[in-house]
Amino acid sequence: MDGIGLFTYESFRHIVAKNPNVEFVFIFDREPHPDFIFASNIKSEVIGPQARHPFLYKIWYQYSLNRLLKRVSPDIFVGTDGMLPLKTRSKTLNVIHDLNFEHHPEHLPPILRNYYCRYFPKFTNKANRIATVSEFSKKDIIETYKIDAAKIDVVYNGPNENFKPIVKEEKEAIQSKYSEGNAFFLFVGTLHPRKNLINLFKAFDQFKSQTGSDFKLLIVGKKMWWTTATEKVYNQLKFKHDIIFTGRVNENELYKITASAYALTYVPIFEGFGIPLVEAMSCETPVITSNITSMPEVVEDAGILVDPFSIDDISNAMVKIVSDEDLRNELVEKSKIQAKKFSWEKTANLLWNSILKTIDA
Repeated sequence: MDGIGLFTYESFRHIVAKNPNVEFVFIFDREPHPDFIFASNIKSEVIGPQARHPFLYKIWYQYSLNRLLKRVSPDIFVGTDGMLPLKTRSKTLNVIHDLNFEHHPEHLPPILRNYYCRYFPKFTNKANRIATVSEFSKKDIIETYKIDAAKIDVVYNGPNENFKPIVKEEKEAIQSKYSEGNAFFLFVGTLHPRKNLINLFKAFDQFKSQTGSDFKLLIVGKKMWWTTATEKVYNQLKFKHDIIFTGRVNENELYKITASAYALTYVPIFEGFGIPLVEAMSCETPVITSNITSMPEVVEDAGILVDPFSIDDISNAMVKIVSDEDLRNELVEKSKIQAKKFSWEKTANLLWNSILKTIDA
């Protein structure tokens, strides 16, 4: 699961367990996997059509879901992906992760961009209350949609408890399996233009030219948004064969890969939170990340902050973390402290408080 899916699954896994006397209705647009119905106080509802296109989003949310809420009459509806039925009489808590589409519309297909930009202001104003994943996103929602700050709660993301350090032998096994036995930088995420892979590739190529090291760059994620521009840059790289694409990996492998990386190189141009950052810090893996949007808030002084638009800045950070062992060890120690600020249990507690505020208002 990507960010929104992880947030939804992990937070409600904890909320449901802590509230056995509350009935939860989980609403799906297709038959769910049994793993998502993880407690006896969960009832599932499946309504159509499958919402895989903006036109179908509108039908699903504004007609099918609205009819279901009339029938179920819940105390509250929680929209975990920022979207709501606009005519429902149920109280609503809207979870908005970020407004990247408002600031970088060029990274989305026109039909999706137009849908988001048209309807998110309406969803935001309709909601009785809003939760978002960082102070940065809260400020962005306030300024972009002119929303009262008192209406918005910050509910940080967290890492799964399985993200933790592993022993040397396990790291060596992962390196043997994925990076030809070499140390590696790591990127985790969907291969989307706003993740800034073009500049990351160029910076890694520059790092390799400058250092002559045998480091690899491991790219973990689905090529869902692999663009012609990305392909062109990749094909022009001198050291493209040192960039290894794993595709999606199972959760157990992801834990071990993250804990085995020499550093996480995660330099998006826009992020509402950045879950891979806290996953890496929980594994005591140092991070190189962007100095804009939410990322300085999540990492604080436990990572190297770079200008994501500067190839030199990203490359220099790679050189610095490889050549300065004292710096890397310092970042590992700071990561241990910073990671403790985040957990899915804390996320669940904050989200539950936001739910109760919405119901009691």
